[in-house]
Amino acid sequence: MTSSTKLATTPGSTDPSDIDDAGVSAATQADGPMVAPAGLKGLIVADTSIGGVRGDEGFFHYRNHDAVDVARNHTFEAAAALLIDGELPDGAGEGAFRATLASHRSLPASAVDALREFARPDVGSLAGLRAATSLVVDDTATIDLDADQRRTRALQAVGATPTVLAALWRLSQGLPVLAPDPSLGHAADYVRMVTGSTPAPRLARAVETYLLLTCDHGFNASTFTARVITSTGAGISSAFAGAIGALSGPLHGGAPSRVLDMLDAIGDPSNTETWATAEMAAGNKLMGFGHAVYRADDPRSLLLREIALGLGGELVEQAVEVEQRMLTFLARTKPHATIVTNVEFYAAVVMALAGIPQDMFTPTFTTSRVVGWAAHILEQASNNKIMRPSARYVGPSIVAA
Repeated sequence: MTSSTKLATTPGSTDPSDIDDAGVSAATQADGPMVAPAGLKGLIVADTSIGGVRGDEGFFHYRNHDAVDVARNHTFEAAAALLIDGELPDGAGEGAFRATLASHRSLPASAVDALREFARPDVGSLAGLRAATSLVVDDTATIDLDADQRRTRALQAVGATPTVLAALWRLSQGLPVLAPDPSLGHAADYVRMVTGSTPAPRLARAVETYLLLTCDHGFNASTFTARVITSTGAGISSAFAGAIGALSGPLHGGAPSRVLDMLDAIGDPSNTETWATAEMAAGNKLMGFGHAVYRADDPRSLLLREIALGLGGELVEQAVEVEQRMLTFLARTKPHATIVTNVEFYAAVVMALAGIPQDMFTPTFTTSRVVGWAAHILEQASNNKIMRPSARYVGPSIVAA
């Protein structure tokens, strides 16, 4: 595959456009600590060399490489190596990384047996993954580990995640658990372990492209959670468990499965405006539209739309027309808002075409985002300072004794 585009910057410089939401809050006190805006929006809380999002430009990158170029031209393993180790590997390096990651997809028999306890209707896949993380990743405090030991544990978590999620799904459906196949790439093996059959190359590549696009995306809630936990010196297993908990929230991990429900409810694309009007009147969100950061097109959605069009079929045709009608409707009814198609819209279409069950859409996202968590956990641990912000007391006035 060809190399990705690497951006030119001045070494050691800070580019304000490389900050999520492109800025820092001006809400400060002259003689005291900074008062952060609600949700810490636009506030810089750490330095990172892992990546960044330029929402006004519709652009994001992995370690100064255009992330869309990486997704087009590289494998999931190459991108993971880039984020975790700092550089795109050459052929031999990618092969070594791929072999290491494949070895970590295998679970001990005791772990598979324990997963049966979590594969229940009342336990979601992410809750099961959170519980299972401690079974496969040692939780020795990061401050007691050297860099190589931390990296090994991070790769254990990245490698085990797709196997654990696939096993939980199949156990919940009364299906046999499939052992990993190290001859397959990370994405293709995940689809096989979930669906029970090796995907066609074009479908495997479609899912891989989705995973490539979602490895990392700025200082999102789960990434921040992982870094906060790591800053305490806690173990890597604990940091991953906390990040999984944050991702399970629908305001962060989202619900791409609901995009398919929306397309089913709309049916004929000519019903789009009628359906959307009723949903908005009921106070419901329109799934697959709008993003907290992007004020230009979401580049992840653009590439996934291209991938979906390449796969073709009735679902794709319906999705494309619904998208066009929905964006026209939103531009008319919310003229002062910038609402774009987000990554969930075509991600749902691509995953559905690959045979991934709807209940596994958000877990599939997790198999990718664990790479970003791993990179941030390692970066935080390498130059750590505990995160200890302050809170502003707003309760009743203190009455002196």
